Order: sequence, then C-alpha cells, then structure tokens
Amino acid sequence: MTDYTWPSVYFAYFFFTICLVLAVFFFIRSFKDGYWSKDGEAIRYQVFEDKGGTDDRFLPSVTSCVTTKEVTHATR
Repeated sequence: MTDYTWPSVYFAYFFFTICLVLAVFFFIRSFKDGYWSKDGEAIRYQVFEDKGGTDDRFLPSVTSCVTTKEVTHATR
C-alpha cells in the first residue's frame, strides 16, 4: 500500500511558498514605486479632474474607418 499523503503535503508547502514569495515580491515592488508613500493615492484625484474639453486622441478618426480612396471620393 502506498502513502499519498507526502506528495500532497509537499505540493501544499510548495504552493504556499510560491504565494509568499510573490506577495513579498509585489510588496517590495509597490514600495519601490512609491505606492506606500504619503502621496501614494494622489493619482486617484487626478483621474477625476476636468481638463476643460474632450480629448480627441480617444475618438475614432474617419481615416481609421474607411480607406483613403473612399475619403477622397466622398469629399469631391
């Protein structure tokens, strides 16, 4: 009779170790990027500021929807 307890225990410890290493890695990375500083949530208030108009970079242009030939033909 074989004992299947040890492989599952090793897998569980391996999984917990991977989770711990990833948590420490992302904590250190976020600390180095400044998310834990005094101004860490400053970006939250910048997102909702009104900049006084629409940003045309995010609007689709006519040239991205139709070809150049169709645009020149339509403008004649």
